[in-house]
Amino acid sequence: MRKKKHTFREWMIAVRPWSFPASAMPVVVTLGYLFASGAEMNWANGLWALVNIVVFHAAGNTWSDYFDYKRRVDAEDTYGVHTLTTGMFSPREIYRLSLILLSVALVAGVGLLLRTGWPLLLIGFGGLLCSLLYPYLKYRACGDYVIFVAYALLPTLGTAYAATRHVDWRVLLLAVPIGLITVAILHCNNTRDIQTDSRAHIRTLAMNLGGRASVWLYCFEVLFPFLWISGCALAGVLPLWTLLAWLAFVPACMNVRVVISYFRGGATAIANLDEATAKLQLLFSLVLTVAFVVAGLSAS
Repeated sequence: MRKKKHTFREWMIAVRPWSFPASAMPVVVTLGYLFASGAEMNWANGLWALVNIVVFHAAGNTWSDYFDYKRRVDAEDTYGVHTLTTGMFSPREIYRLSLILLSVALVAGVGLLLRTGWPLLLIGFGGLLCSLLYPYLKYRACGDYVIFVAYALLPTLGTAYAATRHVDWRVLLLAVPIGLITVAILHCNNTRDIQTDSRAHIRTLAMNLGGRASVWLYCFEVLFPFLWISGCALAGVLPLWTLLAWLAFVPACMNVRVVISYFRGGATAIANLDEATAKLQLLFSLVLTVAFVVAGLSAS
């Protein structure tokens, strides 16, 4: 049988570039924070870290898709990307793509390690484990926790170390609000997919909590970050400029309104909430980054 030749568009669908802000924005915000704090930075290392985590993210997307297909979590009647269920790609192609992307990320990570120091090895190893073990842990109601570690705690710490060669624990103040909104992307997906995930015999946090509690958890995940930033700004641990993050509050409230409609309309009512939540995460992070840049310029 002749091997199918894929278009560039199909490859892009396979890696899902529209999801990359989830991993990229914690890095961008951290670089903005370091600039505002006046830290001596190696911008090349910071940008290297940004590109590397995006490649890791692409590898994680395809790796997860492969196992979701194998476990029949993804089917023709489920939401999301259907690269495998429609036959656009074969499972073997997606598996190979995952390994290629993971290899590229590992080589690039070693290069960054050689430019910085050994603490980055621990952070990078943690990211690798998150990528490889994510499907296994996701099916056992731990996916939300893995996402918070992989797309919040590790990127902020890793970026700060790569750019400054110092472990700056203060960047974890940024990991909390950005990480919660990022986790909300997965959580609203899992809330929407409670019925189909149950059919696939897996467990998610949303399934354990039930639909009603999952809705209220989502509300917390997208609203609490504004209170967190405000508390940090008023306490003086973050610049007052970061209060600009409240510019994203209206979209957050709109998302809350959508998720509450789940009580009336079920899964269909929140079918596109993951996309709206991803846009919220991007907007919140961009505003926060601009706030840090303005704070840094004002102080210089």
